[in-house]
Amino acid sequence: MLRRLPLRSLACWMLTLAVAIPAAVAQPKRDKVVWNYDGGVYLETDGALPNGACFRLKGRLNAPQFFDDMKREDTTSGTVFRHGNDIVTEFPKQLLLSITIFDMPCDPLRPKPGPHVYLTDEMLRRLNLSFYWKRELSMRPVRGVVVRGYEAGPIPDPFGILSHAEPQRYAWILRFEVPSEGIPLTDSLVVVLRTADQRIAARTAARL
Repeated sequence: MLRRLPLRSLACWMLTLAVAIPAAVAQPKRDKVVWNYDGGVYLETDGALPNGACFRLKGRLNAPQFFDDMKREDTTSGTVFRHGNDIVTEFPKQLLLSITIFDMPCDPLRPKPGPHVYLTDEMLRRLNLSFYWKRELSMRPVRGVVVRGYEAGPIPDPFGILSHAEPQRYAWILRFEVPSEGIPLTDSLVVVLRTADQRIAARTAARL
């Protein structure tokens, strides 16, 4: 059974993710480029299941105070990460990852898109979620990830855009604690969703 979220809470969550994605935008400054990670690192991708259901995955990787005033400076001599005026090279001991997944129509240019198959809670629970640290071409599994929350609720339609003939669409919010002690900031956290037969349904990465 789906656990319903307050409409205002879910709407605010999705709006936050929508407006926050461009936060880490390069800002040219003479001979260097500065990237701002205030608020965390954001990730986004589209996914699809073999039965025709399509969805979007958005997320944020964060840690208390760690990403506040966090910047990456790319210069001709290399890359430096700064937290305020201090140079940092590694992630904190633990990161917080929040992911939201919601049903959406498939790309109309997709070969043989067929009728809209709506993502359900049962479909989502059948997927396997994996995490990896990626360094260049090497990927290693993340050990000790802890699930801290799982919620589901209807996607708000305040402007009445959806047809009354369409079924209610849902969104899912998942929260995790990710061990990250000693991990260089140059590594990326890769998130992979697989079906029961190991087909990749979605893949994305949080990278600085």
